Amino acid sequence: MTESPSQLIDSRIAELGDWRGETLARVRKLIHDAVPGIEETWKWRGVPVWEKNGIITTGETYKDKVKLTFAKGASLEDPKKLFNSSLEGNARRALDLFEGDTLDEAAFKALVQEAAALNGAKKKH
Repeated sequence: MTESPSQLIDSRIAELGDWRGETLARVRKLIHDAVPGIEETWKWRGVPVWEKNGIITTGETYKDKVKLTFAKGASLEDPKKLFNSSLEGNARRALDLFEGDTLDEAAFKALVQEAAALNGAKKKH
């Protein structure tokens, strides 16, 4: 039996076993709090992805950071300037979190909600 995407994400968090796992677990909870019923998927050989009417964000982990890439980030308002990576692209924007960083949780949840609303507005019927 293959593991579900949620189980694979649980496993990734556990295998990291450091601040990156803690950070991924925290943002995962914020994403679920922001958009109840969001779907977790697992793509590109090991990237957690959160979707609602399309990709909202990915949760990539690297040696020195957790990168949250918003598929349509360039179209989102970002009044708190959370995006700090991939700022030159036409579509995506990313938020790189490094060890010891604090995240404005309310602003992050608002960004996730805005991304979900944008996906819902563009959904083809």
